[in-house]
Amino acid sequence: MPTVDQLLKEAHNTDDDDVALAKYLAALELDVNDSRIHYNIGLIHKYRGQWRDSFKYNKRAFELYPDDDASRWNLAIAATALRDWKTARDVWKLCGMTIEGEEGPITDNFGTTPIRLNPDGEAEVVWAQRICPVRARIMSLPFPESGVAHGDVVLHDGAPVGSRLDSNGNEKAVFNMLEMFEPGGYSTYVVNAEADSKEMVDELESLCEERRMVFEDWHASVNPMCRACSEGRPHERHDHEIRARVWNPRRLIGIGARLTKDVEAVLEAWDGVVIDWSVELERQALSS
Repeated sequence: MPTVDQLLKEAHNTDDDDVALAKYLAALELDVNDSRIHYNIGLIHKYRGQWRDSFKYNKRAFELYPDDDASRWNLAIAATALRDWKTARDVWKLCGMTIEGEEGPITDNFGTTPIRLNPDGEAEVVWAQRICPVRARIMSLPFPESGVAHGDVVLHDGAPVGSRLDSNGNEKAVFNMLEMFEPGGYSTYVVNAEADSKEMVDELESLCEERRMVFEDWHASVNPMCRACSEGRPHERHDHEIRARVWNPRRLIGIGARLTKDVEAVLEAWDGVVIDWSVELERQALSS
């Protein structure tokens, strides 16, 4: 019969989560008080979004080994996903976090951070405002294919994967999105247009800002990266810049708006040529 350590090693050495989970459960039958086993089972359930099971096993891992930082974090993540704010608040405080208030959802200011959407698929890194240690409100305008819109709140992991520089040149850790937590009120509109100059694009941006809409000239702002750079520290040896030296009048533009009529108004007032436009990711406008 294999020992607990042998089963843990076999689980660590497989890329198949189902096989790993079976190994961990077999190990648990041999020793129900080994915090490592509970932690690893909770970890698999975390990445599967199975939050009740993740909470259960991480809670036990924490009870068996209260000083383990990883177990505390994963317990707090699971509690947050389950909206168990009391447990989340208690555990974050044990992690040394300063949390405002005594009950209910945590809506503090933890600064800005880059978030990697769809880390296991067509990943996209966007900027967000952290409102708790593992929740962030999206500030950028993601591509609609991501399923995430400006203003959405996402649940993200606690372990950083790579970094980006903010507008002030400060290096910020990138966190992988785990799942959608709460949709916002901004729908994503995609505009195919022609603009003779950057000034003409700037005019459309100003029209959007006047109506408190979010604007993104994706043709100019999106920089594809190799996986090594995306999950590490981007460097100059790779050519990540897709902006052409010669102005390209064809533009792919994103607009984040609460109301379709506002998009219609700015496109009608704009001097550029609108080839076509549509709402590609729809959200219900929130009452103000």
